[in-house]
Amino acid sequence: MEILLIVLAVVALIVLAVIGLYNALVGAKNQVKNSWSQIDVQLKRRHDLIPNLIESVKGYMQHERGTLENLTKARSQAMSAGSVGDKSRAEAALSGAIGKFFAVAENYPDLKANQNFLAVQEELSSTENRIAFARQNYNDQVLFYNNKIQMFPSNLIANTFGFKTEEFFELEDKTQKEAPKVSFS
Repeated sequence: MEILLIVLAVVALIVLAVIGLYNALVGAKNQVKNSWSQIDVQLKRRHDLIPNLIESVKGYMQHERGTLENLTKARSQAMSAGSVGDKSRAEAALSGAIGKFFAVAENYPDLKANQNFLAVQEELSSTENRIAFARQNYNDQVLFYNNKIQMFPSNLIANTFGFKTEEFFELEDKTQKEAPKVSFS
């Protein structure tokens, strides 16, 4: 009788451990999903600001139609990207298009003094900072989740219940990884 109670206690402990590990994996996966949705919120905000930016410069940049079209095209591609990898590549292209746009805008002193342009530019800059923070948080959550899936003993539960590793949101453009060069000459 005593042996049966010991066996039942061990089985109960194993069941509780499996339930605990499974719930921890579900919680980590949900944290990854939540972090991704935070990125999506900021990316939507960014995508919504671009038409306002383009509208505020149309009159000034009539000769820069190609720049505006490239920005619009990059925005469309970013909005339609699906997977984390696709979205990462599309957002890198959009960042490049925004950078080129602002470089061209430097040639228009009247535009740089326009209040609408300045307001949208400030909003976009603020949004870029929020996106960077959301990406960092997402990658932190993915690291935590992927570690849980790959480390013993939770990897046994993850494999049994089909948990898969998540993809990091990485920069594709090597120039975005480099520190900017500042020159005062």
